[in-house]
Amino acid sequence: MRKQAHHLYLPKTKINFKQLSNRILLTNIKNIYYYVLHNTKLNIYLCIMIVENTQTQMRKGILEFCILAIISRGEIYASDIIGELKKAKLLVVEGTLYPLLTRLKNNGLLSYNWKESTSGPPRKYYQITESGLEVLRALNKTWEELTYAVETSTESTKI
Repeated sequence: MRKQAHHLYLPKTKINFKQLSNRILLTNIKNIYYYVLHNTKLNIYLCIMIVENTQTQMRKGILEFCILAIISRGEIYASDIIGELKKAKLLVVEGTLYPLLTRLKNNGLLSYNWKESTSGPPRKYYQITESGLEVLRALNKTWEELTYAVETSTESTKI
């Protein structure tokens, strides 16, 4: 894949930022100011996007682990799982949780029972299977290793 040079198109001006020279800097201050201002805003926007994307990926990566851990405490209703995740500040909506529960069930990590409700239709209560407990143990070991790795590698950072 060929890398493209970044260009800024201004009225009657095309600047290739990879080929800026001192002459252009001195003779085209207005365009350079516009470029710096635009590039700074773009960099800030890109940094925000990178941080948000990384945070989302980190949350997605631990969501299955947290759901299995919550269900391992005992049989639980989906909205109670959401409540536990919100309490832990892992904001999850039903549209995220139900497909994940279905995938975990299809993989044999969860099972469920239908129970009558005093206020409405029957409810589906989830419980962890033996396979789910094995996966949870493995994920817990991985979490401990990752926690150690992150704490060790970020120990002396300047943030």
